[in-house]
Amino acid sequence: MRKLQLINKSGLIRLAVFITVLLTLIIWGWNIMFWMPGNSYIGKIPPLTPSEINLKKLLQQDIQTLAVDIGVRNNNQYQKLNQAENFFINSFSQAGYKVQKQEYQIDNQSYYNIEVEKTGTTKPEEIIVVGGHYDTAYTSPGANDNGTGAAATLELARIFANKNTNRTIKFVAFTNEEPPFFWTENMGSLVYAKKLKQQGKNIVAMLSLETMGYFNEQPGSQEYPYPLNLIYPNQGNFISFIGDLKSSNLVKTAISSFRNHVKFPSQGTALPAYIPGVGWSDQWSFWQQGYQGIMITDTAPYRYKYYHTGDDTIDKIDFDKFTRVVNGLVSVISDLSQ
Repeated sequence: MRKLQLINKSGLIRLAVFITVLLTLIIWGWNIMFWMPGNSYIGKIPPLTPSEINLKKLLQQDIQTLAVDIGVRNNNQYQKLNQAENFFINSFSQAGYKVQKQEYQIDNQSYYNIEVEKTGTTKPEEIIVVGGHYDTAYTSPGANDNGTGAAATLELARIFANKNTNRTIKFVAFTNEEPPFFWTENMGSLVYAKKLKQQGKNIVAMLSLETMGYFNEQPGSQEYPYPLNLIYPNQGNFISFIGDLKSSNLVKTAISSFRNHVKFPSQGTALPAYIPGVGWSDQWSFWQQGYQGIMITDTAPYRYKYYHTGDDTIDKIDFDKFTRVVNGLVSVISDLSQ
C-alpha cells in the first residue's frame, strides 16, 4: 500500500511539473507573440492637421505618378520599371540626398535598389533601414501594393532630410519584390540585405512598408490564417505591425511608439515565419541575414480583395487614414533613431 502511495505521489508530482512547464510555455509564447504594450485606439479618428493635409497631397502625387502615370512596373514592363526607378532617383535628389544605386543583373538586364542615407550624429554605426518595393505584380498598376509603401518611404525620407537623429537611417526603394523574384536570390531586398551583411553593417531595425492604404470598417472585412481569427478583430480598420519571433522586441517597441503618438487603430504580433503572410515582404530578406525586421501593413490579401489584380487602383486608397499612418511612422522612426 505504501509503495502504491509513493507511485501515486510521484505521478502527481510529474503531472504538476508538466502542467507548470506547459503553463510557463503558454505564458511565454503569449508574451512573445501576442502581448503588445499600450492599447489600440478606439473612437472617432480626428481630422488631419494642416501638416498632415500637406503630407496627404504629396502622397497622392507620388501614387498618381507610380500607379497612374507609370502603371504596371516589373520585369515584363521593364521600361516602366525604369521610369519608377528614375522617379525615386529624382525625388530623393530633390530632397537633398546623395543617391546610391545598387545595380545587379538578371538575364542581361540591370535592376536597381535606390538608397539614400541620413547619417546619425552620435551613433552613426547603428543603422535603421526603412524601405518599400516599387515594382508591381503581374498586370497590376499597384496603387496599394506597393505604391503606398514606396510613397511612404519617399515622404518619410523627405521629412527626415531636415531632422537630426542619433542613429543612421537608410531609406530604400527596393526592386523585384514581386513574383517571379519573390523569395529568390534575385529579390531586390535580399540582394541589398546580403550586401549589408557582407559589409558588416550593424542593422538594428528594418521597417518594411507594404500595402498600407486600404481600410474597411465593416464587420467581417478582415481575415486571418487560423487561429489568429480567434484573437484579433474582424474589422479591417487597423494598421498592423508584424514580425517573426526574433523580431518580437522590435514589434513591441514600434507599436508602443505608434500608440503613444497616434490616434489610429493598430495591432501587432510576432509569429513563426512559416505562417502564411508573416514573411510576405522585404523584411523577410533581412531575417535571412540575421537582422530584426518588421512589416507595417494593412494585411494585404487578408483584407484587400484587389491584391495583385488590375483593380489595385488609386481610388481604393483611403488617403486620410493612410496619411495618418505615415505621419505616425515619423514618431516611430524618430523614437527608434534616438
